[in-house]
Amino acid sequence: MADAEFMRRALREAEKAALQEEVPVGAVVVQGGEIVARAHNRPRGLLDPSAHAEILALRRAAKKLGNYRLNGCDLYVTIEPCAMCAGAIIQARLRRLVYGTPDPKAGACGSALEVLNHPKTNHRVEVVSGVLYEESAKILRDFFRCRREKVPGVRCQGLGARGWRSRHQPPVPSP
Repeated sequence: MADAEFMRRALREAEKAALQEEVPVGAVVVQGGEIVARAHNRPRGLLDPSAHAEILALRRAAKKLGNYRLNGCDLYVTIEPCAMCAGAIIQARLRRLVYGTPDPKAGACGSALEVLNHPKTNHRVEVVSGVLYEESAKILRDFFRCRREKVPGVRCQGLGARGWRSRHQPPVPSP
C-alpha cells in the first residue's frame, strides 16, 4: 500500500476518536507493508493523559511484535506528534514517521518544537509530512468548530468525508 492508503486507515481511526468525543487523531503502525497496530486518541475515555493515538499504537505494536524496539516500522498519524509522542517514537526506534497535518501549537517535528531528529538524540527518523493534508486538517477543523458552536446537551457526531454535524440535525443524504 502507498502512504496515502495507510493515512486513510489512520483517518478512520481519527473518526472513531471523534465519535467518542475525543480529539480526532488516528495512528497506524506498519511493518513490511502490513498494519501491525492501529489506535485513536483516548485520553478522556481512559482517564490517561498519555493515551494519545501514537502512544497506544506503539504499545500495541510492541506487544504484537514482542519487542519495544520497532525497528523497520513506520508510523502514520493524522497530525504532527507532540513532544511526548515524538519522544516515544525515538525510544521505539521507528524507521519512518508519516503525518498528515502540522500542529503549529504543539508539533514536535519542527512546527513548534524540534524533538524528533534533534541533534542531541541518538536516533534519526525519516519524516514525511503533508500526506492527505486536507483530509487530516479538515477532520480536526470540523471537530473543533462543532465543539466551539456547542449547543447545551448536543454532542458532535462525525460523518467522515461528508463533514460533521450535531446529533440534533437530520442525517446528511449520501451523494
